[in-house]
Amino acid sequence: MSVSATQFKHVSYLWDEAEAAKLAGDEVALLIYRSNLLGADLRLTNYGGGNTSCKVTAKDPLTGQDVEVMWVKGSGGDLGTLKKSGLAALYVDRLRSLKNIYRGVEFEDEMVELFNHCIFDLSSKAPSIDTPLHGFLPFAHIDHLHPDAAIAIAAAKDGKKITEELFGGTIGWVEWKKPGFELGLQLKACLDANPGIRGIMLGSHGLFTWGDTAYESYINTLEVIEKCAEYLEQNYGKKGPIFAGQKLESLDADARKKQAAALAPVLRGFCSSQVKMIGHFTDDTRVLEFINSNDLDRLAPLGTSCPDHFLRTKISPLVLELDKNADLTDVTALKEKLAPAFEAYRQMYTDYYNTCKHDNSPAIRDANPVVILYPGVGMFTFAKDKQTARVAAEFYINAINVMKGAEAISEYTSLPRQEAFNIEYWLLEEAKLQRMPKPKILSGRVALVTGSAGGIGKAIAKKFVQEGAVVILN
Repeated sequence: MSVSATQFKHVSYLWDEAEAAKLAGDEVALLIYRSNLLGADLRLTNYGGGNTSCKVTAKDPLTGQDVEVMWVKGSGGDLGTLKKSGLAALYVDRLRSLKNIYRGVEFEDEMVELFNHCIFDLSSKAPSIDTPLHGFLPFAHIDHLHPDAAIAIAAAKDGKKITEELFGGTIGWVEWKKPGFELGLQLKACLDANPGIRGIMLGSHGLFTWGDTAYESYINTLEVIEKCAEYLEQNYGKKGPIFAGQKLESLDADARKKQAAALAPVLRGFCSSQVKMIGHFTDDTRVLEFINSNDLDRLAPLGTSCPDHFLRTKISPLVLELDKNADLTDVTALKEKLAPAFEAYRQMYTDYYNTCKHDNSPAIRDANPVVILYPGVGMFTFAKDKQTARVAAEFYINAINVMKGAEAISEYTSLPRQEAFNIEYWLLEEAKLQRMPKPKILSGRVALVTGSAGGIGKAIAKKFVQEGAVVILN
């Protein structure tokens, strides 16, 4: 089977038959190749999001017998740069046999540690929480992605009905369930109830697709996402203006950047009240369409839907009540004007934590916003370093795309606050955070190095970078 790139308008067909031919017979290498292609197109999945797998027959080193082994993206990492070292390899029969000792949804987190007893390759990456989602399905190659076009349908009030009608029953539907062992069982139950389907839509989450070969899985994935995107495009504007039309016009590009440059240090100060933060600014057209719209005040407080989105962006953004043409030169007056908004956001986040927390929940984290929207100007994001701040912006643009699509075809629905909290403060998520490398000593700091063309200045700048600072050379 061969498909032309011209068949796709909304996704990128990147499969190179000559390149794939070099990998023929090595299903794991083809899995990595397919994963890198999927991760290269941010319309298919976001940075660090999604996972892929393949199942192969291999010799058991203990018995010499043929066994089925699943290679699946391990915990952490990004599909676009995935290597074999980023995969976990597990005995399929052992993984599936865990169903026999599963004590129910209240105890599903205890199953994650048991995945380690199913390891086939001792150099495996740690298995992720999504491992059973792949393991309980029988297909040789599986893709689980978070494409905006699919999530827009998955997060729509009528998402299940739309999925059924759009795909004629060939895509199953599983209502929102936190990733884990139970969701894996629900996927298998959906397949058993709907034999012959080509994929499953996960409510408010993402998409599962599959194939008998790496190429078939890749094509199936592209075709399903293309169909979702095409459906959205056909419906934009049918119900009414996108985001109920524009409430105000943006400043011109130079004026936006001037306002952003004046405001950014002040916002950074507020956001760094607990931990030093680095900021990122974007005035992407998708951002401007949303923040200048009549629906901003209705949609922004709802929060995001896909777990990957709000883990990076917090439960909801801070929308500034600041005129786009405001005089930002008086820093003291500006701080006084903005302080109540930040205090209100911190209180909102604290109330969210206190209302939703469990007896064993981790302590409340930084209550400052990650995403700050300035109508008429753009979006600021703040995080521990430059890359994380930039990625947070990418994720909120994903969320904007989802809201835009869901509103065009139905009505956008976010995750209930309790469900969102259960993901954000999940003990397994906390354990992942604790495993991350400790911040470098100058992480979150900005250093200006003058005379940096000389040997001493250049050496100082390099040292600052090594210690985690963002460096400006002069």
